[in-house]
Amino acid sequence: MMSEVRSAAVLPRPLVVAKARVEPVADTDTAWVRLVYRYLAWSTAWLVFGTLVGEYLGIKFVRPDLDHVAWLSFGRLRPVHTNTVFWGWSSLAMLGMALYVVPKTSRRSLYSFPLAYLSLALINVSVLVGDLLLMNGITNGAQEYREYIWPVQAVFATGVILIAYNLIRTIATRDVEEIYISNWYIMGGLLWTIALLVIAYIPWYQQNGISETVIQGFYMHMGVGMWFTPIVLGLTYYSLPRLLNKPIYSYSLGVLAFWTQMVFYSMIGAHHFIFAPIPWWLQTVAIIFSVGMVVTLAAGTGNFLLTMRGSGRMIARSYSLPFILAGVLSYFLFSFQGTFEALRPLQALWHFTNYTVAHSHLTMYGFVAFLIWGTVYGLVPRMTGHEPPALGVGIHFWFALIGLLLYSIALMIGGTMQGDNWIAGNPFIHSVTDMLPYWLWRAVGGSLMFVSHLVFAWNVWAMRPRAAVVATAAAGE
Repeated sequence: MMSEVRSAAVLPRPLVVAKARVEPVADTDTAWVRLVYRYLAWSTAWLVFGTLVGEYLGIKFVRPDLDHVAWLSFGRLRPVHTNTVFWGWSSLAMLGMALYVVPKTSRRSLYSFPLAYLSLALINVSVLVGDLLLMNGITNGAQEYREYIWPVQAVFATGVILIAYNLIRTIATRDVEEIYISNWYIMGGLLWTIALLVIAYIPWYQQNGISETVIQGFYMHMGVGMWFTPIVLGLTYYSLPRLLNKPIYSYSLGVLAFWTQMVFYSMIGAHHFIFAPIPWWLQTVAIIFSVGMVVTLAAGTGNFLLTMRGSGRMIARSYSLPFILAGVLSYFLFSFQGTFEALRPLQALWHFTNYTVAHSHLTMYGFVAFLIWGTVYGLVPRMTGHEPPALGVGIHFWFALIGLLLYSIALMIGGTMQGDNWIAGNPFIHSVTDMLPYWLWRAVGGSLMFVSHLVFAWNVWAMRPRAAVVATAAAGE
């Protein structure tokens, strides 16, 4: 693996708005470099902690009597794992890279650095306090990815609102006519998520019984599809053309993928509750819109792959592009897998089994995390002047990829066996004992993934900005 090609991004056709005369931004802006890196450093710390918890939980599937401490029980640690990697790792990493992409595509310095640091502090506080409360049994209930109580999530939401305002003001005063397609996705994700958090958390809006289940399905799937998905795609629409030194294949395909994402994804949350006592028509609508997402997947994936066409040698020699390629392929394959899972015959077999656990990791890890890592490895060295060790990046890539495949294939096979057991009416304990070898492979795969995160943390440290180097580079601008 060799160094990346240093080149300017090529921007597509414009969405016309008024042009403003503003201050341009340079990669060597010391304050900006430190801001982006601090987001990345904190997100990496949460990645290591959150997946350490996940590693411990994977071991407990094989050794369930490993401990008898209440705050280390599976019921308390599992939401700590999921919420930490959602809101601490993935969210902060995406937002940190968005703080790079939006000013660069707007050719304008970030509107407010103090606001950006305040957002970082609020999100960190929400994750820290939320995890401590979960470990002590204080939770919003058995509502996946919504276990933080509402005052904690209100702090997170405040951080998101502030960073959305910060980026909107940056875009509004840009020094180019176009709003680059990356910013469509990034701002779409931020604005949708603000609405989502209001619907899911505002205290007097919460319901009891089956109405709460409908809200949970909406929240759980929208959290993935309207927060993580559009923002990481927005980052990729910037990083991929820049790293390849060529324009994105089709601006029109990007716009098609954006609007179909906004339309179709908003109605598919109920496919998590097929055969549940919610209206049959609502389940059917969710299935239809899940199938409609194939248009989005084809447009987005095709756009990225056609951009990469003819660049095989550059990808092979790069340390960031293999992550992006793996992430793009995962985006299509495993989101398409989600469409298949929404069909009633397959839901009858796989719902509530370990198959869905595999699917969630294939999307959030194989798609979201790999695209984040590709963006980080491609763009951060441009700011700090320091590249990660090629061996470390290679170890990270292969350990993460192989670990994910071992983890997911084992759970998909075991989950299918679980579903067959339940359909056959066998005693429940049969499905548990049948899963034992597959849980062992889950632990092996999870261990490889965790080791890759430790290597990633070392690589992030190797890319850190050094004051003397940054100052020297800035002086040479």
